[in-house]
Amino acid sequence: MIRTRRSFIALSALLAIVLVACGSSGGSKSSGKPSASTTTTLGAAPGGTLVLGAEQDAVCADWINKCAASSWGSWMMQYQTLPRVFNYMKQDGVWAEVPSDAMASFPTATMVNGKQTVTYTLSDKAVWSDGQPITSADIKYTADQINTDKNVYDPTGYEKIEEVTTPSPKVAVVTFKEPYASWTALFGADYGIQPSHILEGKNRDKLMKDGYSWSGGPWIAKWQKGVSVTLTPNPNYYGTKPTIQKVIFKIIADTASEFQAFKAGEVLGIYPQPEPSAIATIKGGVPGTKSVYSADTGAVEALWLNNQAFPFDDVAVRQALGYAIDRDAIVKRLFGDVGVTKAVQSLNPPITAKYADLNAWSQYVPNPDKVNSLMTGAGWTKNGSGIWAKGGKTATFTVQSTAGNKRRELTEQILQQMLQGAGFDMKIKNKSADDLFGSVLGSGNYQASIYAQQATNINPGLCQIACTSAIPTKQNNQTGNNLSRISVPAADPLLAQVDTDTDPATRIPASKKADQLLAADQVSLPLDPLPNIVLWSDRIGGPVGDNPVVSMFWNMNEWTLQG
Repeated sequence: MIRTRRSFIALSALLAIVLVACGSSGGSKSSGKPSASTTTTLGAAPGGTLVLGAEQDAVCADWINKCAASSWGSWMMQYQTLPRVFNYMKQDGVWAEVPSDAMASFPTATMVNGKQTVTYTLSDKAVWSDGQPITSADIKYTADQINTDKNVYDPTGYEKIEEVTTPSPKVAVVTFKEPYASWTALFGADYGIQPSHILEGKNRDKLMKDGYSWSGGPWIAKWQKGVSVTLTPNPNYYGTKPTIQKVIFKIIADTASEFQAFKAGEVLGIYPQPEPSAIATIKGGVPGTKSVYSADTGAVEALWLNNQAFPFDDVAVRQALGYAIDRDAIVKRLFGDVGVTKAVQSLNPPITAKYADLNAWSQYVPNPDKVNSLMTGAGWTKNGSGIWAKGGKTATFTVQSTAGNKRRELTEQILQQMLQGAGFDMKIKNKSADDLFGSVLGSGNYQASIYAQQATNINPGLCQIACTSAIPTKQNNQTGNNLSRISVPAADPLLAQVDTDTDPATRIPASKKADQLLAADQVSLPLDPLPNIVLWSDRIGGPVGDNPVVSMFWNMNEWTLQG
């Protein structure tokens, strides 16, 4: 399931993983098998303060609210304090849902009287930080809040719930109005499970938005806006308790400054965007550090086109644009030094590859003849400046991306040169992340943008970003996440089927066919899988690595710190 996260938007990855261990003399590629993480046993005594770099602050800490779209907010606070049904781990080389410490077992899905039901059984050991049990009432409260609040980030899936019953304190039964194939996404990395005994009957947003002192996870978080997030162990955590005494996320919004802090030892771990400086650092190595980088990711970075805005309201223009761009050249320029050289050919992220047509967009390679035939066939002619023109307008458009992001700025410069030669006049006007994702894209007041869509679980599903019904409108209170205003009527029922069909034998072909239809309409142009980078000091021990859904920080309660 794809949902737009505002942070980059966002990082989390892993395909053809390359493990790099940088020793004191520089570093070399590991000769072992590719891995999502590496485990280092340091024999360190419990205690110590671990300082990590964070590239973005949270906007708010009410995780149900629209304001909580920042991935960094979730990585630093939500995933450390809210229990969730599943964690995500690799089993036999495939990412899979694994019941979290809060669960007694894997939930069971059945059909009862023609209705799909899912039974969740919570662990008897699972308690909140105040000692109160985590109960079925918490699951019911969470679902009710998402379905009744008017300012919810994304109710997808929850709106399909007919009722939640609580036959016992540790058992919740969720009944759906219609079959919902992605039920494993619920009560997970998006919203987790909220404490009903603390929040019910009160203003949840007011109590949580600026931070909160309770926890159902391994850590308790204290947020100093714009400065840091400090985590201390939850003494009542029912799983593996942290041995590190304190974790401080130091907010360093500039990637270059973050790298300097890492090299100087001011922070011992960073999760940087794959900017040119990050790639260069990995290539050169940093003494006393380790790193993982990969492209088997939950993210797809694309040139997103507003299908309702000139000139991309013309399918011929969208298609011609696709034939004017050498995407492989862009990817190689950006990520060639870490072995990522090929563009992605689907809007489905690599971690859901079995549901994607991996050749859907492959026809879009540089082809001047196709550009000319498509544009002239749609009534366009080149003016004296060599720019396509029609009806007194030129094929001029503006790309808006995240200001200060060096990788995206470089991508824009490359695109601008390619498109100029093909008769398109591309302008650049970047915005802050808050402005771009908070007002510009949602309002539809843009022509094109570059960002990444991020999977928040390992279920497939593009309906949230590509179904006609998901276009933000007054009818859906502007909550739709189809920011590109994509409308391919033939694809809509297929995309909906992917969400509801529980049979992989029919669900997978439906997803692949939808890919083909979206590509034929060239609704937007996928670029790269946004490879992820994890860098950490060799003073950190334990299973450190990356996770395509919940970030490198998800299991810090298992880390150790030396010195």
